[in-house]
Amino acid sequence: MSLIRLLFYFMSFIAIASALYAASTKNLVRSIFVFFVTLFALAGLYVLCLADFVAVTQVVIYVGGILVLILFAFMLSGKETLDVMQQQKGKFFSLGKLPAILLAALFFIVMINVVLKADADNLPWVKDSIANNNTIAPNVATIDNIGVNLMTRYLLPFEAISVLLLMALVGAAHLSRKEAEA
Repeated sequence: MSLIRLLFYFMSFIAIASALYAASTKNLVRSIFVFFVTLFALAGLYVLCLADFVAVTQVVIYVGGILVLILFAFMLSGKETLDVMQQQKGKFFSLGKLPAILLAALFFIVMINVVLKADADNLPWVKDSIANNNTIAPNVATIDNIGVNLMTRYLLPFEAISVLLLMALVGAAHLSRKEAEA
């Protein structure tokens, strides 16, 4: 077994185990910090897949932005709100959660079915690309192309997403401030 495969299994185990713990724990602080570990494990998986730009984006946007926003929302929420959340029923499986559990099980079955039936090496468009030597080798030029395209061809969608994220940040700050005033 190669070192890359061992690293993949290790990072996959960390990502899955920490995600399950974050979803099942009652302690919100632990859940947030374990979610931090999950996002870093996903970034490690992206690095193993030679998707360096996606890994850096994962760390900068999700770990650096979204997770910090979640931490601030948690810190700014009132003690009464947190007490109500802590007093909810502790059952992981209950009748009220049955539709969500069935939907999750259905998605899991579909995902397993796709993984088992997909033969990525024998897809027609993959074979055509390899036969025509129409493949992209991972190198620094691909990241340069992403940067140039983001600042030229895709500037409008890039700026629209940044405005959307700014609106979400302002809305979250406004909502947390409204609760503090009431």
